[in-house]
Amino acid sequence: MTQTIQRSGGSGTGSSTPSRSALVTGIELITARVPFSDIARQAMDESTTGLGMAIAAEEPWEAGDFVFARIWDEDGVEGWGEVFLWLPETGVSPDQVVSVIGGHLARYVLGTPPIEVGAVRARMDRNVNRNEVAKGLLDLALHDLAARQIGRPVHDLLGGRRTDSIPLCGLVPLADPATTAAICASYVGAGYGTLRIKLGTSPHEDRAVIEAVRAEVGPDVRLRVDYNQAYRFPEAVRALRMLEDLGLDAAEQPLPVGDILGMAQLQRQTSIPVFLHEGAFTVADVVTLVELGASHVVGINAERPGGLLPALELIDYASTRGMGTIIHNQPLGLGTAVLAHLAAARFDRLGHAVELAGDVMFADTLVHDPLRATDGHMPVPTGPGFGVTIDRDALDERTTTEPLTITLDDLTSSGGAR
Repeated sequence: MTQTIQRSGGSGTGSSTPSRSALVTGIELITARVPFSDIARQAMDESTTGLGMAIAAEEPWEAGDFVFARIWDEDGVEGWGEVFLWLPETGVSPDQVVSVIGGHLARYVLGTPPIEVGAVRARMDRNVNRNEVAKGLLDLALHDLAARQIGRPVHDLLGGRRTDSIPLCGLVPLADPATTAAICASYVGAGYGTLRIKLGTSPHEDRAVIEAVRAEVGPDVRLRVDYNQAYRFPEAVRALRMLEDLGLDAAEQPLPVGDILGMAQLQRQTSIPVFLHEGAFTVADVVTLVELGASHVVGINAERPGGLLPALELIDYASTRGMGTIIHNQPLGLGTAVLAHLAAARFDRLGHAVELAGDVMFADTLVHDPLRATDGHMPVPTGPGFGVTIDRDALDERTTTEPLTITLDDLTSSGGAR
């Protein structure tokens, strides 16, 4: 159980006149587990792997694990961040994220104005290598707090929104051709113009699935596929070549994590743009892949590269290289709002619909005012911060360990750096 250092006081509603120069005085870290929705659980149970995808994980996946960060300033104004963790993909557990923040990263956040998130990130990078997900959690909370201090939405801190609604990509689990085609038809009927389909059973079965989907939805719906490391190099070449005439936007992670040279060779042998998910975290990871010719599209979320700042760097980098960016994740209500702000701030540079399926995947959003898709589009929040409010009662019900709280007073009394 995580040890509580000190509990913060106050309701977190803040003063009536927040100051943009008010310093961060406290951090609370909360781990939570949220069960899958009935729809998601059924789709996973009916798949041959029990996971709804071809990834070779052996442990059962029974719920989603999350870490939330609540930070507050000396006026009592709060900011929140959320990250979604699954060891086969993110490589870190909730306890590890909490540990590195509580033991190391918190000292670079406490006592600083949240608007200086770039300077905070630079200090974290100088003193703690990697740990991008933990840094990303703090980056998100700092952005939320900084925006709430001035009563503006986060996208205003990122250059302003470039759209009022974001086209979404429907996520389709690993299934037989007929089932996959039916799910795709349902998405298209709900207004979705892009679909992401899980593949990886075999090259011939993959072909049968995409043929069935094309026959059902027609040639104009945009398709991308996700293999979840299903193949080794020769089989991956065959699988992709068999789909080239079916008009795919991109293929995600066809090879195992770490096979960067294989990805470069694979990209040279297929016209379908490929990219990594499980195998790419930092800005340097993605730039290396692109410059080696191992990726012709960039895939990101908010936490894996380390927050909104590096995510923006990657979108801008991809744009300068003539590539689009796929924003993809299955977050809860707060994480969905985070990615909506990110997508809105760089909408004209993406070139691809955004994948946001947490409201379908999980049984709860843990916010009072979740964003809802209409006609295949997600509205961009316009309220202060990320524009949603954490449902603390619901979060407390899903909390798995005692929250850890670190305050500026704790840091000062222990002689920690600021």
